[in-house]
Amino acid sequence: QVHLVESGGGLVQAGASLRLSCAASEGTLGDYAIGWFRQAPGKEREFVNILDRNGISLWYADSVKGRFTSSRDNAKNTVYLQMNNLKPEDTAVYFCAVTRDNKWVLSHYHDWGQGTQVTVSS
Repeated sequence: QVHLVESGGGLVQAGASLRLSCAASEGTLGDYAIGWFRQAPGKEREFVNILDRNGISLWYADSVKGRFTSSRDNAKNTVYLQMNNLKPEDTAVYFCAVTRDNKWVLSHYHDWGQGTQVTVSS
């Protein structure tokens, strides 16, 4: 079990960048694959990125490809989501979660963080 805390969100203008962090205050992130997700108002939670235990990004949502990059620093027990060229449609609460099971299935993720709000103005 891990306790995850996201940070780094904020209010930015379109075209700006943010770097989100997902830190584990308990547990070892290196034992898990990490998922980044987001949920916009009135919409379902969706995958943004899947990062395997070795720090290899397995998948990005089409809407963020080429703009978002994930990485992990197991020594710091932290993963990052670098978001560049942000667009208003990126506005959402961003979450991280972990899994040792099928990383392609959202319901297999657990120990969700509280989320961090990203708001992009046009």
